[in-house]
Amino acid sequence: MKIQLALDRVTIEEAIILAKLAEPSVDWIEVGTSLIKEYGIESIYKIKQAFPHKTIVADIKTIDNAEYEFTMCYQAGADIATVMGVSPLPTIETCANVSEKWNKKMMIDLLNTSSSSQKQVSIYRSAIFCHHISKDEQEKEGKSLSQINLRQYFHSDAQIAVAGGINPASSASLLQMKADVAIIGSAITKSADVAKASAKFQDLFMSRGNV
Repeated sequence: MKIQLALDRVTIEEAIILAKLAEPSVDWIEVGTSLIKEYGIESIYKIKQAFPHKTIVADIKTIDNAEYEFTMCYQAGADIATVMGVSPLPTIETCANVSEKWNKKMMIDLLNTSSSSQKQVSIYRSAIFCHHISKDEQEKEGKSLSQINLRQYFHSDAQIAVAGGINPASSASLLQMKADVAIIGSAITKSADVAKASAKFQDLFMSRGNV
């Protein structure tokens, strides 16, 4: 299972420091939505410059104006950009086309999607599908990833990512759910020892994956 480090609610400089500490243990580095909102596309560019050999995810959460937004992300160096699964289908189609043009990947964020919406977007066989429990749902409703059937509407080879409150205690369930990418934010970035926390997740996934 790949680990995607989510960088949010920090400055670009702080994000780079955190990512350098976690770099040995993570596979993908996410330029989080709040980072892009606060500092713009420059945040993607600077993080790609700092980590040229890492897969950089621009969590722009496109919901309209797809060609413009996805092109900006890829021009800045992103390898993956995100689109909301609740977006109009023409928007998702445009994201797919722009990603193919740039030889990049789109990640479809399934936050608040219905079963019908998930079936509709499942046609994008090269996409990464992200099951996402929002911060607000976690805090106000106690919702968790364990309540989701990850592959119910997707082909057997679909690449599935999961995001939302992942911590060491919940990591075992991700392997049982057969997720491909674990998106981890505060459990690493807000820990007292970022390098140690990220290494712990790597060890957990590797050891449990080999059981």
